[in-house]
Amino acid sequence: MTAADQPGTGICAGRVVIVTGAGRGLGRAHARAYAAEGARVVVNDLGVGADGSGASGGPAHEVVEEIRAAGGEAVAHGGDIATSEGAASLVRTALDTYGGLDTLVNNAGFLRDRMLVNLEEDDWDAVMRVHLKGHFLPMKHAAAYWRGEAKAGRARHACVINTSSGAGLLGSVGQGNYSAAKAGILGLTLVASAEFAPYGVRVNAIAPAARTRMTESTFAETMAAPENGGFDAMAPENVSPLVVWLGSESSAGVTGRVFEAEAGRITVMEGWRPGPTADKGARWTPTEAGNTTLKLLAGAEAPQPVYGAR
Repeated sequence: MTAADQPGTGICAGRVVIVTGAGRGLGRAHARAYAAEGARVVVNDLGVGADGSGASGGPAHEVVEEIRAAGGEAVAHGGDIATSEGAASLVRTALDTYGGLDTLVNNAGFLRDRMLVNLEEDDWDAVMRVHLKGHFLPMKHAAAYWRGEAKAGRARHACVINTSSGAGLLGSVGQGNYSAAKAGILGLTLVASAEFAPYGVRVNAIAPAARTRMTESTFAETMAAPENGGFDAMAPENVSPLVVWLGSESSAGVTGRVFEAEAGRITVMEGWRPGPTADKGARWTPTEAGNTTLKLLAGAEAPQPVYGAR
């Protein structure tokens, strides 16, 4: 049974939710789960390949039809949310169709994996564009609407859920562009949570692990579905309940947080925090700085291994 198949609790009844990259994988699971909980969903997907090539409106419309067939409300949006025009039209679609916007789930992305010495500039720019710019622009246009509502005395219980990755938390060999973009999303989340707070908007991020077109090719063995019909730990629907809760009024007060979500596990990530420190009260010599740093490292926690490291 998937998240979309389970009986709804109505936790998002009446809310208007945008999900980007919702034509497949995690985005599709999120859109269906929100609809099952009573939300009206704008399903955005450009319909590109796993590497960002091509475009088709089919995937977004298919998810909309699935939601409607299950008795939910949804509308498709096929614009490019990594452009200002596309992001603006995405928010307008929610406002024009449903009269408001409560939750934005930034999920769209693709991969162009290469080792750094083989990574072309175009592959770097393309991944940065869809992941990082594709988070910034929808947030910018959604926040402009929420700011206007707050100034008019109509502040909404609004939420943003951004999508990072374990690659953004730890790095991933062969995915320098993707890792850098996903790490950037974490920084963007922290800034947005502070800047949007006066409008009553909460901003959090998830680092999911699930089976998608991107992970199936990179971690094929780990992501494979069980053959014995047991719990499918890597099903994208396992991540959606947390995303739905974060996008509901029930998560009031939760902002500026990053969560790992995988199978049946939820982890609150605690990020960069000061560790061992030393203060001479004056300028170090290089030798003093080095000797002191080695002593500090001896008392520090060892870094976690980079994804894919051998």
